[in-house]
Amino acid sequence: MGLLGTPAAIEDLDGAIVIGERNDGIRYPIELEGETLGWVIGGDKASYVASLVASFGIKEQERRALAQETLDRYKEISLIYNFMGKIALCLKLEEVTKLVVEETRRNIKSTSASVMLLNQRTRNLEIAAASGKEYSPKTTLKPGVGIGIAGSVFFSGTAEIVNNVSTDPRYIKGANRAGSLMCAPLKTRDKVIGVINVSSEESVVYTAANLRMLNMLTSQAALVIENALFHENKLKEERIKSNLERYVAPQVVKAIMESKANIVFTPEKRRITVLFSDIRSFTTTCEKQPPEKIVEYLNEYFTHMVDVIFTHGGTLNKFVGDMIVALFGAPAQTEHSEKQAIEAAIGMQQRLKTIPLAWIQNNFHTGIGINTGDVVVGNIGSPHHMDYTAIGDEMNIGSRLQSLAKGGQILVSRSVYDATRDHFTFKEMGSVQVKGKDRSVEVFEVLYQ
Repeated sequence: MGLLGTPAAIEDLDGAIVIGERNDGIRYPIELEGETLGWVIGGDKASYVASLVASFGIKEQERRALAQETLDRYKEISLIYNFMGKIALCLKLEEVTKLVVEETRRNIKSTSASVMLLNQRTRNLEIAAASGKEYSPKTTLKPGVGIGIAGSVFFSGTAEIVNNVSTDPRYIKGANRAGSLMCAPLKTRDKVIGVINVSSEESVVYTAANLRMLNMLTSQAALVIENALFHENKLKEERIKSNLERYVAPQVVKAIMESKANIVFTPEKRRITVLFSDIRSFTTTCEKQPPEKIVEYLNEYFTHMVDVIFTHGGTLNKFVGDMIVALFGAPAQTEHSEKQAIEAAIGMQQRLKTIPLAWIQNNFHTGIGINTGDVVVGNIGSPHHMDYTAIGDEMNIGSRLQSLAKGGQILVSRSVYDATRDHFTFKEMGSVQVKGKDRSVEVFEVLYQ
Protein backbone atom coordinates (compact mmCIF):
# COMPACT_ATOMS: atom_id res chain seq x y z
CA MET A 1 0.00 0.00 0.00
CA GLY A 2 1.39 3.45 -0.81
CA LEU A 3 0.40 6.92 0.18
CA LEU A 4 1.88 9.71 -2.02
CA GLY A 5 4.57 7.26 -3.02
CA THR A 6 5.23 6.24 0.60
CA PRO A 7 5.10 2.47 1.32
CA ALA A 8 2.77 1.54 4.22
CA ALA A 9 1.17 -1.49 5.81
CA ILE A 10 -1.46 -2.14 8.50
CA GLU A 11 -0.58 -4.60 11.25
CA ASP A 12 -2.97 -6.05 13.83
CA LEU A 13 -2.23 -6.49 17.53
CA ASP A 14 -0.90 -9.99 16.92
CA GLY A 15 1.74 -8.64 14.49
CA ALA A 16 0.03 -10.01 11.36
CA ILE A 17 -0.05 -7.76 8.25
CA VAL A 18 -3.66 -7.00 7.32
CA ILE A 19 -3.06 -4.67 4.38
CA GLY A 20 0.15 -3.90 2.42
CA GLU A 21 3.64 -5.32 2.76
CA ARG A 22 5.86 -5.33 5.79
CA ASN A 23 8.53 -2.59 5.74
CA ASP A 24 11.06 -0.96 8.01
CA GLY A 25 9.05 2.25 8.45
CA ILE A 26 7.83 3.95 11.60
CA ARG A 27 4.99 2.27 13.58
CA TYR A 28 1.97 4.56 14.15
CA PRO A 29 -0.80 3.28 16.50
CA ILE A 30 -4.45 3.15 15.40
CA GLU A 31 -6.30 4.31 18.53
CA LEU A 32 -9.98 4.42 19.40
CA GLU A 33 -11.01 5.96 22.74
CA GLY A 34 -7.51 5.44 24.16
CA GLU A 35 -7.33 1.78 23.09
CA THR A 36 -4.80 0.60 20.46
CA LEU A 37 -6.45 -1.49 17.76
CA GLY A 38 -3.39 -2.02 15.52
CA TRP A 39 -0.51 -0.27 13.76
CA VAL A 40 0.30 1.52 10.50
CA ILE A 41 3.91 1.00 9.41
CA GLY A 42 5.54 3.37 6.91
CA GLY A 43 7.16 6.74 6.40
CA ASP A 44 6.39 9.91 8.25
CA LYS A 45 3.18 10.35 6.24
CA ALA A 46 1.87 6.95 7.37
CA SER A 47 0.49 8.70 10.44
CA TYR A 48 -2.25 10.13 8.20
CA VAL A 49 -3.30 6.59 7.36
CA ALA A 50 -3.47 5.72 11.07
CA SER A 51 -5.69 8.78 11.70
CA LEU A 52 -7.89 7.98 8.71
CA VAL A 53 -8.43 4.38 9.80
CA ALA A 54 -9.21 5.52 13.36
CA SER A 55 -11.80 8.01 12.07
CA PHE A 56 -13.52 5.23 10.13
CA GLY A 57 -13.57 3.19 13.35
CA ILE A 58 -15.11 6.06 15.28
CA LYS A 59 -17.86 6.50 12.69
CA GLU A 60 -18.61 2.78 12.70
CA GLN A 61 -18.74 2.77 16.49
CA GLU A 62 -21.11 5.74 16.49
CA ARG A 63 -23.30 4.04 13.92
CA ARG A 64 -23.52 0.89 16.03
CA ALA A 65 -24.12 2.91 19.21
CA LEU A 66 -26.92 4.83 17.49
CA ALA A 67 -28.48 1.60 16.31
CA GLN A 68 -28.27 0.14 19.83
CA GLU A 69 -29.67 3.32 21.35
CA THR A 70 -32.56 3.27 18.88
CA LEU A 71 -33.23 -0.36 19.78
CA ASP A 72 -33.08 0.45 23.51
CA ARG A 73 -35.47 3.36 23.02
CA TYR A 74 -37.88 1.15 21.16
CA LYS A 75 -37.76 -1.41 23.97
CA GLU A 76 -38.38 1.29 26.55
CA ILE A 77 -41.33 2.76 24.65
CA SER A 78 -42.74 -0.72 24.15
CA LEU A 79 -42.29 -1.46 27.86
CA ILE A 80 -44.05 1.77 28.88
CA TYR A 81 -46.89 1.13 26.44
CA ASN A 82 -47.46 -2.41 27.68
CA PHE A 83 -47.07 -1.41 31.32
CA MET A 84 -49.54 1.47 31.08
CA GLY A 85 -51.98 -0.75 29.16
CA LYS A 86 -51.98 -3.27 32.02
CA ILE A 87 -51.98 -0.81 34.89
CA ALA A 88 -54.83 1.23 33.39
CA LEU A 89 -57.12 -1.73 34.15
CA CYS A 90 -56.25 -1.62 37.88
CA LEU A 91 -58.28 0.58 40.21
CA LYS A 92 -57.40 -0.71 43.66
CA LEU A 93 -54.11 0.17 45.33
CA GLU A 94 -53.38 -3.49 46.06
CA GLU A 95 -53.79 -4.40 42.37
CA VAL A 96 -51.64 -1.49 41.19
CA THR A 97 -48.71 -2.15 43.54
CA LYS A 98 -48.80 -5.90 42.84
CA LEU A 99 -48.59 -5.24 39.08
CA VAL A 100 -45.71 -2.80 39.60
CA VAL A 101 -43.76 -5.49 41.46
CA GLU A 102 -44.50 -8.10 38.78
CA GLU A 103 -43.41 -5.82 35.94
CA THR A 104 -40.28 -4.80 37.79
CA ARG A 105 -39.19 -8.40 38.29
CA ARG A 106 -40.09 -9.29 34.70
CA ASN A 107 -37.83 -6.58 33.28
CA ILE A 108 -34.97 -6.54 35.81
CA LYS A 109 -33.07 -9.60 37.02
CA SER A 110 -33.83 -10.08 40.72
CA THR A 111 -34.91 -12.52 43.41
CA SER A 112 -37.06 -10.00 45.31
CA ALA A 113 -38.88 -6.75 44.65
CA SER A 114 -41.18 -4.57 46.70
CA VAL A 115 -43.16 -1.36 46.71
CA MET A 116 -43.00 0.63 49.97
CA LEU A 117 -45.38 3.53 50.57
CA LEU A 118 -45.39 6.24 53.21
CA ASN A 119 -48.06 5.74 55.87
CA GLN A 120 -49.29 9.29 56.49
CA ARG A 121 -50.44 8.44 60.02
CA THR A 122 -47.33 6.68 61.34
CA ARG A 123 -44.87 8.43 58.96
CA ASN A 124 -43.33 5.00 58.30
CA LEU A 125 -42.46 3.39 55.00
CA GLU A 126 -44.51 0.22 54.83
CA ILE A 127 -44.55 -2.59 52.27
CA ALA A 128 -47.63 -2.38 50.05
CA ALA A 129 -46.69 -5.26 47.72
CA ALA A 130 -43.71 -7.57 47.35
CA SER A 131 -42.43 -10.68 45.61
CA GLY A 132 -39.72 -13.01 46.86
CA LYS A 133 -39.44 -16.03 49.12
CA GLU A 134 -37.81 -14.05 51.93
CA TYR A 135 -40.32 -11.23 51.80
CA SER A 136 -41.56 -10.04 55.20
CA PRO A 137 -44.77 -7.95 55.08
CA LYS A 138 -43.97 -6.43 58.49
CA THR A 139 -40.90 -4.52 57.32
CA THR A 140 -41.18 -0.84 58.24
CA LEU A 141 -38.61 1.90 57.94
CA LYS A 142 -38.69 5.52 58.99
CA PRO A 143 -37.63 7.69 56.04
CA GLY A 144 -34.54 9.74 56.77
CA VAL A 145 -30.79 9.93 56.40
CA GLY A 146 -29.04 6.78 57.62
CA ILE A 147 -32.22 4.85 58.47
CA GLY A 148 -32.07 2.05 55.95
CA ILE A 149 -31.24 2.29 52.26
CA ALA A 150 -34.92 2.62 51.38
CA GLY A 151 -35.39 5.38 53.95
CA SER A 152 -32.30 7.18 52.67
CA VAL A 153 -33.51 7.02 49.06
CA PHE A 154 -36.97 8.21 50.12
CA PHE A 155 -35.42 11.14 51.95
CA SER A 156 -32.99 12.14 49.15
CA GLY A 157 -35.35 11.45 46.25
CA THR A 158 -32.43 9.96 44.25
CA ALA A 159 -32.25 6.37 42.97
CA GLU A 160 -29.25 4.26 43.97
CA ILE A 161 -27.38 1.08 43.02
CA VAL A 162 -25.74 -0.88 45.84
CA ASN A 163 -23.83 -3.83 44.36
CA ASN A 164 -22.35 -4.95 47.67
CA VAL A 165 -25.12 -4.56 50.19
CA SER A 166 -23.31 -6.12 53.15
CA THR A 167 -20.70 -3.34 53.14
CA ASP A 168 -23.27 -0.51 53.13
CA PRO A 169 -23.66 0.84 56.70
CA ARG A 170 -27.28 1.83 55.97
CA TYR A 171 -28.35 -1.75 55.28
CA ILE A 172 -30.78 -3.13 57.84
CA LYS A 173 -30.61 -6.89 58.08
CA GLY A 174 -34.00 -8.55 57.91
CA ALA A 175 -35.78 -11.56 56.52
CA ASN A 176 -35.12 -10.42 52.96
CA ARG A 177 -31.42 -11.17 52.32
CA ALA A 178 -29.76 -9.19 49.53
CA GLY A 179 -26.35 -9.25 47.90
CA SER A 180 -27.07 -6.44 45.43
CA LEU A 181 -29.97 -4.05 45.18
CA MET A 182 -31.40 -1.00 43.48
CA CYS A 183 -33.80 1.42 45.10
CA ALA A 184 -35.70 4.21 43.35
CA PRO A 185 -38.11 6.83 44.76
CA LEU A 186 -41.75 6.99 43.69
CA LYS A 187 -41.97 10.70 42.91
CA THR A 188 -45.10 12.60 41.92
CA ARG A 189 -45.25 16.23 40.89
CA ASP A 190 -44.43 17.66 44.30
CA LYS A 191 -43.49 14.86 46.69
CA VAL A 192 -42.08 11.37 47.22
CA ILE A 193 -44.78 8.86 48.16
CA GLY A 194 -42.64 5.73 48.50
CA VAL A 195 -39.87 3.64 46.93
CA ILE A 196 -39.40 0.55 44.77
CA ASN A 197 -36.75 -1.98 45.84
CA VAL A 198 -35.16 -4.58 43.56
CA SER A 199 -32.65 -7.02 44.99
CA SER A 200 -30.74 -10.21 44.29
CA GLU A 201 -29.50 -12.69 46.87
CA GLU A 202 -26.30 -13.07 44.84
CA SER A 203 -23.90 -10.17 44.33
CA VAL A 204 -24.82 -9.34 40.75
CA VAL A 205 -23.63 -6.12 39.12
CA TYR A 206 -26.55 -3.82 38.47
CA THR A 207 -25.71 -1.24 35.79
CA ALA A 208 -26.76 2.27 34.88
CA ALA A 209 -28.98 0.71 32.21
CA ASN A 210 -30.76 -1.36 34.89
CA LEU A 211 -31.24 1.74 37.02
CA ARG A 212 -32.56 3.65 34.03
CA MET A 213 -35.12 0.90 33.47
CA LEU A 214 -36.15 1.04 37.15
CA ASN A 215 -36.45 4.83 37.07
CA MET A 216 -38.61 4.57 33.99
CA LEU A 217 -40.94 2.12 35.75
CA THR A 218 -41.13 4.23 38.91
CA SER A 219 -41.92 7.42 36.98
CA GLN A 220 -44.95 5.74 35.42
CA ALA A 221 -45.96 3.82 38.53
CA ALA A 222 -45.84 6.84 40.88
CA LEU A 223 -48.68 8.68 39.16
CA VAL A 224 -50.90 5.61 39.01
CA ILE A 225 -50.20 4.73 42.65
CA GLU A 226 -50.97 8.31 43.68
CA ASN A 227 -54.31 8.11 41.86
CA ALA A 228 -55.06 4.75 43.51
CA LEU A 229 -54.22 6.23 46.94
CA PHE A 230 -56.48 9.21 46.26
CA HIS A 231 -59.30 6.89 45.17
CA GLU A 232 -58.84 4.68 48.24
CA ASN A 233 -58.80 7.68 50.60
CA LYS A 234 -61.95 9.09 49.01
CA LEU A 235 -63.74 5.77 49.49
CA LYS A 236 -62.55 5.66 53.10
CA GLU A 237 -63.77 9.23 53.67
CA GLU A 238 -67.14 8.40 52.16
CA ARG A 239 -67.49 5.37 54.44
CA ILE A 240 -66.56 7.45 57.49
CA LYS A 241 -68.90 10.24 56.41
CA SER A 242 -71.74 7.79 55.81
CA ASN A 243 -71.31 6.28 59.29
CA LEU A 244 -70.96 9.66 61.01
CA GLU A 245 -74.07 11.04 59.36
CA ARG A 246 -76.13 8.45 61.23
CA TYR A 247 -75.11 9.95 64.56
CA VAL A 248 -73.86 13.49 63.97
CA ALA A 249 -75.39 16.60 62.42
CA PRO A 250 -74.30 17.28 58.81
CA GLN A 251 -72.48 20.46 59.79
CA VAL A 252 -70.55 18.57 62.46
CA VAL A 253 -69.68 15.82 59.97
CA LYS A 254 -68.36 18.47 57.61
CA ALA A 255 -66.25 20.00 60.39
CA ILE A 256 -64.88 16.56 61.30
CA MET A 257 -64.00 15.71 57.69
CA GLU A 258 -62.33 19.07 57.14
CA SER A 259 -60.61 18.92 60.57
CA LYS A 260 -61.50 22.55 61.21
CA ALA A 261 -63.26 21.88 64.49
CA ASN A 262 -61.75 20.73 67.77
CA ILE A 263 -62.54 17.06 67.21
CA VAL A 264 -61.47 14.54 69.85
CA PHE A 265 -62.41 10.85 69.84
CA THR A 266 -60.00 9.66 72.52
CA PRO A 267 -61.65 9.85 75.97
CA GLU A 268 -61.23 13.27 77.61
CA LYS A 269 -62.94 15.41 80.22
CA ARG A 270 -65.11 18.06 78.61
CA ARG A 271 -68.02 20.35 79.47
CA ILE A 272 -71.02 19.40 77.34
CA THR A 273 -74.81 19.56 77.42
CA VAL A 274 -76.79 16.31 77.42
CA LEU A 275 -80.43 15.84 76.41
CA PHE A 276 -82.56 12.85 77.46
CA SER A 277 -85.95 12.31 75.83
CA ASP A 278 -88.36 9.48 76.66
CA ILE A 279 -91.95 8.58 75.73
CA ARG A 280 -94.26 8.60 78.77
CA SER A 281 -96.04 5.30 79.56
CA PHE A 282 -94.60 3.76 76.41
CA THR A 283 -95.06 0.13 77.48
CA THR A 284 -98.69 0.60 78.46
CA THR A 285 -99.44 2.61 75.33
CA CYS A 286 -98.02 -0.03 73.02
CA GLU A 287 -99.41 -3.17 74.69
CA LYS A 288 -102.36 -3.42 72.30
CA GLN A 289 -100.26 -2.92 69.14
CA PRO A 290 -98.49 -5.70 67.17
CA PRO A 291 -94.68 -5.60 67.65
CA GLU A 292 -94.05 -4.87 63.96
CA LYS A 293 -96.39 -1.89 64.16
CA ILE A 294 -94.60 -0.52 67.21
CA VAL A 295 -91.28 -0.81 65.38
CA GLU A 296 -92.79 1.07 62.44
CA TYR A 297 -94.05 3.84 64.75
CA LEU A 298 -90.73 4.06 66.60
CA ASN A 299 -88.73 4.30 63.38
CA GLU A 300 -90.96 7.14 62.18
CA TYR A 301 -90.70 8.88 65.55
CA PHE A 302 -86.91 8.47 65.76
CA THR A 303 -86.46 9.76 62.19
CA HIS A 304 -88.22 13.03 63.04
CA MET A 305 -86.58 13.47 66.44
CA VAL A 306 -83.05 12.84 65.14
CA ASP A 307 -83.67 15.27 62.30
CA VAL A 308 -84.51 18.00 64.83
CA ILE A 309 -81.45 17.14 66.95
CA PHE A 310 -79.16 17.32 63.91
CA THR A 311 -80.74 20.59 62.78
CA HIS A 312 -79.63 22.15 66.06
CA GLY A 313 -76.09 20.76 65.94
CA GLY A 314 -76.55 17.85 68.30
CA THR A 315 -74.95 14.40 68.20
CA LEU A 316 -77.02 11.26 68.58
CA ASN A 317 -75.45 9.35 71.44
CA LYS A 318 -77.74 6.33 71.56
CA PHE A 319 -81.26 4.88 71.62
CA VAL A 320 -82.22 2.99 74.77
CA GLY A 321 -85.57 1.40 74.02
CA ASP A 322 -87.78 4.42 73.27
CA MET A 323 -85.34 6.85 74.95
CA ILE A 324 -83.09 9.17 72.97
CA VAL A 325 -79.80 10.48 74.35
CA ALA A 326 -78.17 13.41 72.51
CA LEU A 327 -74.99 15.38 73.14
CA PHE A 328 -74.32 19.05 72.41
CA GLY A 329 -70.68 20.17 72.39
CA ALA A 330 -69.19 16.82 71.39
CA PRO A 331 -67.41 15.65 69.36
CA ALA A 332 -67.22 19.22 68.02
CA GLN A 333 -67.12 21.90 70.69
CA THR A 334 -69.70 24.69 70.51
CA GLU A 335 -70.01 27.99 72.39
CA HIS A 336 -73.73 27.76 73.18
CA SER A 337 -74.45 24.08 73.72
CA GLU A 338 -77.14 24.79 76.38
CA LYS A 339 -79.07 27.10 74.04
CA GLN A 340 -78.80 24.58 71.19
CA ALA A 341 -80.08 21.77 73.42
CA ILE A 342 -83.16 23.75 74.56
CA GLU A 343 -83.93 24.82 70.98
CA ALA A 344 -83.69 21.16 69.95
CA ALA A 345 -85.99 20.10 72.84
CA ILE A 346 -88.62 22.68 71.89
CA GLY A 347 -88.32 21.62 68.26
CA MET A 348 -88.80 17.96 69.23
CA GLN A 349 -91.95 18.70 71.22
CA GLN A 350 -93.36 20.80 68.39
CA ARG A 351 -92.45 18.24 65.71
CA LEU A 352 -94.37 15.54 67.59
CA LYS A 353 -97.57 17.45 66.85
CA THR A 354 -96.89 17.48 63.11
CA ILE A 355 -95.70 13.90 62.45
CA PRO A 356 -98.02 12.62 59.67
CA LEU A 357 -99.25 9.62 61.66
CA ALA A 358 -102.25 10.36 63.87
CA TRP A 359 -101.52 7.42 66.16
CA ILE A 360 -98.08 8.87 67.06
CA GLN A 361 -99.54 12.34 67.63
CA ASN A 362 -102.20 10.91 69.93
CA ASN A 363 -100.07 8.40 71.85
CA PHE A 364 -96.44 9.55 71.94
CA HIS A 365 -95.91 12.20 74.63
CA THR A 366 -92.31 12.84 75.63
CA GLY A 367 -90.60 14.19 78.67
CA ILE A 368 -87.21 15.83 78.16
CA GLY A 369 -84.40 16.52 80.65
CA ILE A 370 -81.32 18.68 79.94
CA ASN A 371 -78.16 19.15 81.99
CA THR A 372 -74.72 20.71 81.49
CA GLY A 373 -71.47 19.73 83.15
CA ASP A 374 -68.10 18.01 82.94
CA VAL A 375 -68.13 14.42 81.70
CA VAL A 376 -65.67 12.00 80.13
CA VAL A 377 -66.49 11.83 76.43
CA GLY A 378 -64.91 9.81 73.62
CA ASN A 379 -64.59 6.30 72.22
CA ILE A 380 -65.23 3.91 75.11
CA GLY A 381 -65.39 0.11 75.00
CA SER A 382 -63.24 -2.88 74.12
CA PRO A 383 -60.86 -3.41 71.17
CA HIS A 384 -63.67 -5.40 69.51
CA HIS A 385 -66.40 -2.81 69.94
CA MET A 386 -66.21 0.92 70.65
CA ASP A 387 -68.98 3.49 71.22
CA TYR A 388 -68.66 7.25 71.13
CA THR A 389 -70.40 8.18 74.39
CA ALA A 390 -70.25 10.24 77.58
CA ILE A 391 -69.89 9.04 81.18
CA GLY A 392 -70.23 10.91 84.46
CA ASP A 393 -72.57 12.18 87.19
CA GLU A 394 -73.88 14.96 84.94
CA MET A 395 -75.31 12.28 82.65
CA ASN A 396 -77.18 10.80 85.63
CA ILE A 397 -78.64 14.21 86.47
CA GLY A 398 -79.87 14.64 82.89
CA SER A 399 -81.48 11.21 83.01
CA ARG A 400 -83.11 12.00 86.38
CA LEU A 401 -84.59 15.25 85.04
CA GLN A 402 -86.05 13.38 82.08
CA SER A 403 -87.68 10.83 84.36
CA LEU A 404 -89.38 13.68 86.29
CA ALA A 405 -90.69 15.44 83.17
CA LYS A 406 -94.31 14.87 82.20
CA GLY A 407 -95.42 14.49 78.61
CA GLY A 408 -94.68 17.73 76.78
CA GLN A 409 -92.40 19.07 79.56
CA ILE A 410 -88.78 20.18 79.23
CA LEU A 411 -86.89 20.25 82.54
CA VAL A 412 -83.38 21.69 82.91
CA SER A 413 -80.81 22.02 85.69
CA ARG A 414 -79.50 25.21 87.29
CA SER A 415 -76.39 25.14 85.07
CA VAL A 416 -78.53 25.14 81.93
CA TYR A 417 -80.85 27.81 83.34
CA ASP A 418 -77.93 30.10 84.22
CA ALA A 419 -76.51 29.85 80.69
CA THR A 420 -79.83 30.51 78.91
CA ARG A 421 -82.01 32.62 81.24
CA ASP A 422 -81.81 35.57 78.80
CA HIS A 423 -83.00 33.49 75.85
CA PHE A 424 -85.99 31.53 77.16
CA THR A 425 -88.81 31.75 79.68
CA PHE A 426 -88.54 29.44 82.70
CA LYS A 427 -90.60 28.32 85.64
CA GLU A 428 -88.81 27.35 88.85
CA MET A 429 -89.81 23.83 89.94
CA GLY A 430 -87.87 23.50 93.21
CA SER A 431 -85.18 20.96 94.04
CA VAL A 432 -84.91 17.19 93.74
CA GLN A 433 -82.52 14.69 95.24
CA VAL A 434 -80.43 12.69 92.78
CA LYS A 435 -78.92 9.34 93.69
CA GLY A 436 -75.18 9.67 94.36
CA LYS A 437 -75.37 13.44 94.99
CA ASP A 438 -75.10 14.98 98.45
CA ARG A 439 -76.86 18.16 97.45
CA SER A 440 -80.23 18.42 95.72
CA VAL A 441 -80.54 19.65 92.14
CA GLU A 442 -82.53 22.77 91.29
CA VAL A 443 -85.03 22.18 88.50
CA PHE A 444 -86.49 24.66 85.99
CA GLU A 445 -89.16 24.10 83.36
CA VAL A 446 -88.78 25.65 79.90
CA LEU A 447 -92.02 27.41 78.91
CA TYR A 448 -92.75 27.37 75.18
CA GLN A 449 -95.69 27.50 72.79
